[in-house]
Amino acid sequence: MPSDLETSMETLIKVFHRYASKEGDSGTLSRKELKTLMEAELSGFLKSQKDPGSVDRIMKDLDTNGDGEVNFEEFVSLVVGLSIACEQCYQLHLKKGKK
Repeated sequence: MPSDLETSMETLIKVFHRYASKEGDSGTLSRKELKTLMEAELSGFLKSQKDPGSVDRIMKDLDTNGDGEVNFEEFVSLVVGLSIACEQCYQLHLKKGKK
């Protein structure tokens, strides 16, 4: 039976490939695929962004190799960054609860 972390890693991979396989190269996310993924899977994060061009900015930041698409490694950097930010919020919440 897989651990929680193993299940989470499998889910991350499956989600990436579910959206990457919609058009073009099944190993990368186009801008449209990234936007669709973020709207469905990270809607809370997108709603918090006031900038209507946030997906374009995120796409540019993630596309480190400059090929106009986001591969799995580049996508994971988004998940890691958001996870770190969420963990920092969690720590602040814990500190406030102790006061």
